[in-house]
Amino acid sequence: MLPLIAGNWKMHLLREDAIRLVSALRAQATSLACELLVCPPATVLADVAAHLAGSPIMVGGQDCHQAPFGPHTGDISAPMLRDAGASWVILGHSERRSDHHESDALVCAKAKAALAAGLKPVVCVGETQAEREAGQAERIVSIQLAHSLPDGFSGAVAYEPVWAIGSGRTPTETEIAGMHSLIREALQARFGAAGATIRILYGGSVKPENAESLLAIPEVSGALVGGASLKAESFLAIARAVPSNH
Repeated sequence: MLPLIAGNWKMHLLREDAIRLVSALRAQATSLACELLVCPPATVLADVAAHLAGSPIMVGGQDCHQAPFGPHTGDISAPMLRDAGASWVILGHSERRSDHHESDALVCAKAKAALAAGLKPVVCVGETQAEREAGQAERIVSIQLAHSLPDGFSGAVAYEPVWAIGSGRTPTETEIAGMHSLIREALQARFGAAGATIRILYGGSVKPENAESLLAIPEVSGALVGGASLKAESFLAIARAVPSNH
């Protein structure tokens, strides 16, 4: 399975800029040793999906509700994302967990809803700076994994140390390798052979300057990219940094 380079646009880009970005991506996204995924804001998701139709670039949402339909003002369900052209959805991002107080149980319910709607979830896990300094990083990530992934999970897991997101700081390669190894062991212990095929992405200040070294780390099977995904040049540079023999 090819590595996955996913772009989380967060709350950025209006329609004109979004179409300009994906036009540039579509024109240049050739001969890559990875798969590309863009996750735009819900307001432009359908336009982006329509513009990328027929291309190898996939489209995802940034969140979904756990119910398929209902009286949930302002929320978007997994079937709605699917209907708008999405095939993936990011769930449990640290900004959702902190800004909206999402629990592991809620993330698990959303992942279950996404799978039922035919979406592949990217479920995010990761520790805060305080948790890492207290020596609790592995325990926190293990708990998040155990309670955020539903039975029969397929898709991807993204390890995003909360303290590295948008800070320009990244853990050492040894720290990343250790956490990805722990995640792989947990996935295989729970899901058996299927756990060996679940991609584990690294997220947290991924940029062209560090992408090659990050993507060469054992068990790093892609990246969840934030700010650097808002420009075609930097996002494609990260994609091109994927080792050809990964």
